[in-house]
Amino acid sequence: MTIQLYDTTLRDGTQGEGVNFSSGDKLRIARKLDELGVHYIEGGWPGSNPKDMDFFTRAQAELDLQQAKIAAFGSTRKAHTPVQQDAQVRMLLDTGTEVVTIFGKTWDLHVFDVLRTTLDENEAMIYDTVAYLKENGKEVIYDAEHFFDGYRADPDYAIRTLQAAVRGGAACIVLADTNGGSMPWDIERIMGELRAAGITTPLGIHTHNDSEVGVANALAGVRAGAVHVQGTINGYGERCGNSNLLSIIANLNLKMGIQAVQPEQLQRLTAVANYVSELANLAPDDHAAYVGRSAFAHKGGVHVNAVVKNVNSYQHIDPALVGNEMRVVVSDLSGKDNIAVKREQLGLLGITREQERTVLGQIKEMEHQGYAFEAADASVELLLRRTQPDYAPPFQMIDFTTNVDYRQGRGLFSEATVKVRIEGEIFHEVAEGNGPVNALNLALRKALERFYPRLESVHLSDYKVRILDTHMATAATTRVLISFRDGKRTWSTVGASANIIEASWQALADGLEYALLNGESGSQ
Repeated sequence: MTIQLYDTTLRDGTQGEGVNFSSGDKLRIARKLDELGVHYIEGGWPGSNPKDMDFFTRAQAELDLQQAKIAAFGSTRKAHTPVQQDAQVRMLLDTGTEVVTIFGKTWDLHVFDVLRTTLDENEAMIYDTVAYLKENGKEVIYDAEHFFDGYRADPDYAIRTLQAAVRGGAACIVLADTNGGSMPWDIERIMGELRAAGITTPLGIHTHNDSEVGVANALAGVRAGAVHVQGTINGYGERCGNSNLLSIIANLNLKMGIQAVQPEQLQRLTAVANYVSELANLAPDDHAAYVGRSAFAHKGGVHVNAVVKNVNSYQHIDPALVGNEMRVVVSDLSGKDNIAVKREQLGLLGITREQERTVLGQIKEMEHQGYAFEAADASVELLLRRTQPDYAPPFQMIDFTTNVDYRQGRGLFSEATVKVRIEGEIFHEVAEGNGPVNALNLALRKALERFYPRLESVHLSDYKVRILDTHMATAATTRVLISFRDGKRTWSTVGASANIIEASWQALADGLEYALLNGESGSQ
């Protein structure tokens, strides 16, 4: 069975809140989708905004796709308007794409209340537009908007609208669950009834996720005979989003025995998910199926004990199949095997089982105090390294102070002083910053970079503060998570205290100590 994959990220996906792509972003994503093995890439609606038209112009000049076809998206002609005179339809032709996808109304509610026209005129609008585009040499894909709602309201009329598209020459009829309210058994039943009604044109499925079954509905459509599946990367889309095309691809290939993409393309799933989220300027969903950072993360001690013995005991697939990896998370729920696996991953071979138990006890006690080590692997590594009798920290804090002052004409400013010992020598530095933590970071760096100049390449990339036990108000414990990067790697450390400055210092100092672990002092 061959399935055509149709991606709507560049049009439908951008209708999601917070999602926005430039025309250049769209070109980059289109190349990735082509590499992934997608057959159709919907580039946008040229009649809706200049940016989409710019994409189609640039696509012709700049894209050299190996497999995918670019599709322009639009609607049927306006009511009581000759199709040749409809400006929006003409713009579809102006894109120069080989494929044009148009949507039309299936639901009589939309015909009467939205289009404000008659059922017969709506049927004519569908036929005229499909036929006109077909006559102009286009491969026409017809999206039957709100099909399942329309079918439930008036099955006979819903089928009439599909037959109009078939008579016009549509290459594929896509059944859309636009409101996302259908269930998988609805999809299968209704599609079965369509075949019984004599619809023989290839069918497609387009589902939304408003009932949290978008992917399940798409797969139900395939089971019912759909040979064309639409979705967006990461499930981006209006309201609750569209069905996630990445999950659909993985399920088709790995669960249903349908090779939607080649195995080597399947291995790109995780990379594509992260690439598109980066261009969308949205944080990746760590808990996304197949591609999320936590999709194959094991935290509970019983679970880790099992996967150490047999990796398949708590994993439904090998994560490498989709370009992901297994992770062991360390927390207060950890068992000794969590620490053992983490130690092996870090290559710390000199640590004994007794030392592992000691670290595990520390972690459990520290998490009780407010620390959280799940996202702070660097802090875990430091705890493990510090169990070694020969471990020598690259610097030691003697004391630090921070002040926040206000001066007329200058406003608020912060100052910090730090005193640290480096290989027996004491360094005492002061710095100003736009806040006490910033000042503390700058002062510490002034001391350390004189001895460890390579720290100049280390930058803070994120700073997160979470207030715990909020019922304690200003006396509550504060947890600080700081992320660092040096151009080659990223790492995170954690601190916790009733004093936000102390919590920040803990995470800051640990992060810089971790940065120095694999290097040597002096000019390195």
